[in-house]
Amino acid sequence: MCGIGSPHLLYRFVLPYSNWEHVELAVSETFEALAGGLQESLWELGGVPREHRTDNLSAATHNLRQTGGREFNRVYLEFLAHYGLEASRNWPGNAHENGDVESSHGHFKTALEQRLRLSGTRDFSSVQHYWQLVGEIEAQRNSRRQERLTVERAALRPLPPRRLPVYREEQRTVTRGSTVRVASKAYSVPSRLIGERLTARLYADRVELLFGGELVVRHDRALGQQPGRVDYRHVVHSLLRKPGAFAQYRYREEMFPTAVFRQAYDRLCEQRVQRNADLEYVRILHLAATTLEARVETALRDCLEAGERPSFETVRAAAAPARPDLPDVHIGDPDLAVYDALLGGGRQR
Repeated sequence: MCGIGSPHLLYRFVLPYSNWEHVELAVSETFEALAGGLQESLWELGGVPREHRTDNLSAATHNLRQTGGREFNRVYLEFLAHYGLEASRNWPGNAHENGDVESSHGHFKTALEQRLRLSGTRDFSSVQHYWQLVGEIEAQRNSRRQERLTVERAALRPLPPRRLPVYREEQRTVTRGSTVRVASKAYSVPSRLIGERLTARLYADRVELLFGGELVVRHDRALGQQPGRVDYRHVVHSLLRKPGAFAQYRYREEMFPTAVFRQAYDRLCEQRVQRNADLEYVRILHLAATTLEARVETALRDCLEAGERPSFETVRAAAAPARPDLPDVHIGDPDLAVYDALLGGGRQR
């Protein structure tokens, strides 16, 4: 969006007779994305079919070590049970068993590609702007399916009274490194919570961490090979005490808020011994955490463009100027006689 790539997947729900479809955005192939897409599709449809068929994606199934086959995941079956859906899947490597639904996937991608080409751009101002285009394609394709959809809807069962939350909850204790591990990924929290027990809510696109029922941190969900999501503001204080550990810090790549910070660190490494460069950069990072990141970034950019070494002292002088001396204001003791006069003047006789 706006010149920045936005990798994503599409969840598509398709009815086999009418080919009515509903599309949802999915940031990853997870149970939360599958459950969220299915639930939104059912409520958009207004009813529940007898069966939900999927392929052998890991969000719904897992490997059986002894037999080598695949079985449905417990959380997936529990989700389907809420809607009274039966689970089914095609055999691995036999996508053609899903009939014209697989062909429909290809047609939808072709329609999306054509609309993008006709629009003349793949650069959108926001996700909502892009999603509006996807919704227009869905509506146009569904407009030709209303007659068959009416027949199909007559066979649907009613929706349950309520939706299910599309997140998983886990209880986690904050480590000495100010992180918790959720679904094998690390997420940082403020250091004041070290040793405390938090509730982690794992959504398809984000992780929310709660303490005492109150939301304390929200992170984008770490996906793929990403080791986690670590906010430098949560851990820079401990790094400042041991700056020599920065070079081997497991989440070091998360310590560069913008490309300018990364470029500044590389410049420091070119002009200083590694150990000194780490100390200088951690001090600059601490300055960004305790003042304004934007000002520190501007100071770093000015140094880089001028070909200068972005030292801590230089950046601090530009980003966090010394506070001016406050004037010496003397306030004398109040004259209580003034109040006595006011009270006396207002007294009734």
